Amino acid sequence: MDFEARYDVVVVGGGIAGVAAALQAARSGKKTALLEKTVLLGGLATTGLIFIYLPLCDGNGRQVTFGICEELIRLSIEYGPGDIPDNWRNGENLEEVKRLRCVFSPAAFMLALDEVLEKAGVDIWLDTLVCGVEKDAGNNLTGIVVENKSGRGCVHGRRFIDASGDCEVARRAGASCLADDNFLSIWALQYQENAASLSPGVGMHVGGCTASGQPLAKPELLVRCGLDASSLNISSGISGRKVTDFILNGRKLLREHYRMAYENGAGNRKNLYALKLPAMAQFRKIYCIEGAYVLQTGQNQQRFEDSIGMVGDWRKAGPVWEIPYRTLYPKNGPGGLLAAGRCSAAAGDAWEITRVIPTAAMTGQAAGLAAAMSLDAGVDPAALDVEALRNELRALGFKLHLPEAGLAYS
Repeated sequence: MDFEARYDVVVVGGGIAGVAAALQAARSGKKTALLEKTVLLGGLATTGLIFIYLPLCDGNGRQVTFGICEELIRLSIEYGPGDIPDNWRNGENLEEVKRLRCVFSPAAFMLALDEVLEKAGVDIWLDTLVCGVEKDAGNNLTGIVVENKSGRGCVHGRRFIDASGDCEVARRAGASCLADDNFLSIWALQYQENAASLSPGVGMHVGGCTASGQPLAKPELLVRCGLDASSLNISSGISGRKVTDFILNGRKLLREHYRMAYENGAGNRKNLYALKLPAMAQFRKIYCIEGAYVLQTGQNQQRFEDSIGMVGDWRKAGPVWEIPYRTLYPKNGPGGLLAAGRCSAAAGDAWEITRVIPTAAMTGQAAGLAAAMSLDAGVDPAALDVEALRNELRALGFKLHLPEAGLAYS
């Protein structure tokens, strides 16, 4: 090894889940490192250009997600445009754009994330790629092997949080993980003459198809690009080849989008064009841990005694999910590991709920707090006193069960 470093808590992945986890661990008094493979923080929300901070409410005027998640939505527009609807508390069955959410400038959000982490004393490692793990004889994680411009080294820790988005740490450490299908699509920033700032004309989503070939959004693009859905390599699981194919085929969709727009007279190369492409693959689901509990389709409006927070369904008003603490640690080791965001345990439609910004921020904060508390208690995160954790989360402003937000169980 060319270098070594030691921390109390090591967070892998600088997306929203990782940022929230590192913030909370540092604010809990732990020496914290945040490892990020790119040079930008925010993950899919920023580097990936999916720049919609989805709702923190149920669409019927009740806020259900709090804490760092609420702090970050306001930071997302501190240095750039974007607005939270003033009347989100009024009305029933509100569409997404009228709920407690906002659209933000990815670059502006990145600046705010740098600042808040620096203020908290988080040691940020950018341009640092995870390439292995170290464990002791008891199957406890002890370090993350990384590479950067200093060479290859080991970042040692006492607790680890996998917020990589694809279970990079958990898989390398031998934890059982789950996979699901993706669909081909691309989000990009474009210039459109006379478009309002951050309007749908400036931030654009071009759809493709699911892994099974079912069309989404603009299926004609798939045909006109000459793409065969059966050969798109976007089914469950991941490989280096699949990442490359996913990205290149998404760009083919985008090129065809502009060809069609120019042919149809919707614009030309001087007043309608791509301004910024995503700098990471925009996979929705890759891997999550097989947790001590796996959240399942249809489990909204259900009570979990170990709930560590709630999230709404960003797709429609009404459904609210309690998230069990057991989804944040693996069913069968390794010791010392927690997961957050897309890496937390979920399957089917429930994964659509856990993969987005509000859930990432909420589970990230809960994981960061659990890591710190487990160190103080001298126990593995899986053996942490959950009631003590829940009490601390309430002290941080969380509501943990539906009735606390004025909602009922089904």
